[in-house]
Amino acid sequence: MKFKELKVMNEADLGNTIIELKKELMKTNSQIAVGTVPKNPGKVRQAKKAIAKILTITQQRGGTKKE
Repeated sequence: MKFKELKVMNEADLGNTIIELKKELMKTNSQIAVGTVPKNPGKVRQAKKAIAKILTITQQRGGTKKE
């Protein structure tokens, strides 16, 4: 996700997006832990970066972190 796309989202949308990304990341990490190769290994890095971008935006707006 691009930073500009995330910046125009409201707090509720950002919260929903971060929840979806964390679920996706947890699913991929569990696949890696079991030993299976995920369909798209680059997805882990993309998810982590998107989560970091969302947390940065919420901090800049003065919101609290959602973990």
